[in-house]
Amino acid sequence: MATNYSNFEVIVADNASSDGSLEYLQQNFPTVRLIVLKENHGFARGYNEALKQVTADYYMLLNSDVEVHAGWLQPLVHVLATREKAVACQPKILGYNDRHLFEYAGGAGGWVDLFGYPFARGRIFDICEEDKGQFDKTEEVFWASGAAMLIKSEVYHQLNGFDEYFFAHQEEIDLCWRIHLAGYRVFCCPEATIYHVGGGTLPRGNSKKTFLNFRNNQILLAKNLPWSEKWWKIPFRLFLDQVSALKGLLSGDAGYFIAIFKAHLAYVNWFLFKQKLRPEHKRRKLGTLPGVYKGNVVWQHFALKKKFFRDITGTD
Repeated sequence: MATNYSNFEVIVADNASSDGSLEYLQQNFPTVRLIVLKENHGFARGYNEALKQVTADYYMLLNSDVEVHAGWLQPLVHVLATREKAVACQPKILGYNDRHLFEYAGGAGGWVDLFGYPFARGRIFDICEEDKGQFDKTEEVFWASGAAMLIKSEVYHQLNGFDEYFFAHQEEIDLCWRIHLAGYRVFCCPEATIYHVGGGTLPRGNSKKTFLNFRNNQILLAKNLPWSEKWWKIPFRLFLDQVSALKGLLSGDAGYFIAIFKAHLAYVNWFLFKQKLRPEHKRRKLGTLPGVYKGNVVWQHFALKKKFFRDITGTD
C-alpha cells in the first residue's frame, strides 16, 4: 500500500463478491489478509461484521475505488492523536478522472443544513468545485466520508458502528452525528489527499441509490433530531421531497418519482415498526453542532443559484 506509515495492516473485506476479485487478490497479493463474508451485507453491516474480526487502535475505512499516495495516512493519524476529542477524520477527496475537482463523496469534509440536507466543502448537490487550495486548512466538520474515514476503533464500537438498517448511503453521516452527540469531534485533514472514482456500486441516477438516499435521510433526522425540531422538520422535508419527485416526473423521470415514493413508504415502515428509541436527553439542536449551515441549502442553491460552498455559508 502506498504509505510511509509503518504500523498498519492491510485487510480486505469481501462482501460476497462474484467478480473474481478474491482470486485476483489471493494470486497477486498473498500477504493481504482477507475477511470473506458469505453474503452481501451492504456497506453498513459489511463493515460492522468485518471489523468484529479486526484488532487495532484505528480503523482506516477505505473504498475499493480509491487511489492513495505515500504520506497520505500520517496526517490523519496525527489529527486523531493530537486534537482534543477528535475521533474521526477524512482526507481531501478529489476526483480520480478529474483531479482538479473535488469529488462528490465528501470533498473537503461534510456539512449539513438546518433541515438535514448533506453537502460538502467543495461540493453542493451535483456541482463539484475546482480545488484551488481554498480548503487546505484542517477544520472540524459535521461528517467524514465513508469512502475514506479514519476512526478510533474504541469509539466505533462504543457507538455500535454503522446503523445496519441503512444498508448503504448516509450511514457515515448518521455515525458522525452520533459521534457529536456523544461529545466527540470530526475533522477533515486536507494535508492528506486521495482520488476517488465514485459511483462504482450504484451510479448517480440509479433508482436504488435514489431510494436509499431519500429513505436514509429521513431516518437520519428521526433518529438524531430532538422532538422540538423533529415534529416540524420531518414533515417539511417530506413535502420538499415530494416537490422534487413531482419535478422529476414532469421532466419524464418516472423512476425518480417512484423511488422517492417508495422511500417515503419505507421510512414510515421504519418509524412505526423498526426504530430503536434512544433517550431524548442525548439529543441536541442541530444548529448547535459544528459543520451546520444555519439556513436552507436547497433555497440558496436552486432558488438563489448559488453554486459554491463559500457563496452559501460565507466561510471556507
